[in-house]
Amino acid sequence: MTPITEVEGRRLSLSNLGKVLHPATGTTKGEVLHYYAATAAGAILPHLRDRPVSFLRYPDGPGGQVFVTKNPPPGTPDWVRTTPVPRSEDPGARQVMIQDLASLMWAANLVVEFHTPQWRADAPEIADRMVFDLDPGSPATVVECCVVASWLRERLAADGLFAYGKTSGSKGLHLLVPLEPAPAAEVSAYARRLAVEAEDALPDLALHRMKRALRPGKVFVDFSQNSASKTTATPYTLRARAEPTVSAPVTWDEIEGCRTPEALVFRADDMAGRLERYGDLLGPLLDPDRARPLPTGPG
Repeated sequence: MTPITEVEGRRLSLSNLGKVLHPATGTTKGEVLHYYAATAAGAILPHLRDRPVSFLRYPDGPGGQVFVTKNPPPGTPDWVRTTPVPRSEDPGARQVMIQDLASLMWAANLVVEFHTPQWRADAPEIADRMVFDLDPGSPATVVECCVVASWLRERLAADGLFAYGKTSGSKGLHLLVPLEPAPAAEVSAYARRLAVEAEDALPDLALHRMKRALRPGKVFVDFSQNSASKTTATPYTLRARAEPTVSAPVTWDEIEGCRTPEALVFRADDMAGRLERYGDLLGPLLDPDRARPLPTGPG
């Protein structure tokens, strides 16, 4: 029998709670749901709220079928909010918004990674933050990403911008920058310019081009996720990995002190302690007083 639970007055059917989703640790679907309900909800919901969500689904774990879905899945309850997100191939497209604990738990029961754009549903293509996805090419690791992140932090500060870091939950590191609302195309152009500057300043380490042949041993400074059509893993989402790794906010002391890749790997079990110790390290992204205007004019 499928268990039925009530969350904020909404009845939810929770399925396959004993299924192992993260085989390296034996983490079950029930434990994943507990992570979102008991640990992550208060931190992840503000970063999801009012943004259209894309799901990367892994219902049988990372070794099974893994697929992206943007449209509301079949059977989406009518109380789960959706918003128009027109696409060239589907002008009438809509996407889910995760506005409350009930919709978070409904989505978590589908077994998903949460991915969000840099803009809110009420202002499509107007970004209120900028992202740099630092992706290491083997044998480079997150250690090298941290070196590039520190350079970017200083460069952004020179333009009056604040940068905050989180792990990708996979191999790399994300830098997020709160902005006064600006067109996504302008944010993308500025981010690209800084990626090129990073490559010029750190030619043996940083790379702004995606070409695979160039990437071994270097850190790809991916600025493309600032495009209005792109999304980034939401802070605190679990990732579809053998272990239940989290896209976890980190301090600048942790970034600048990173000497081994393991130092910046955080799992679901680590997050309650980190939230108790630090609170939401990415809370400044939600604070209008931390947002700054996008620099304009030549670099």
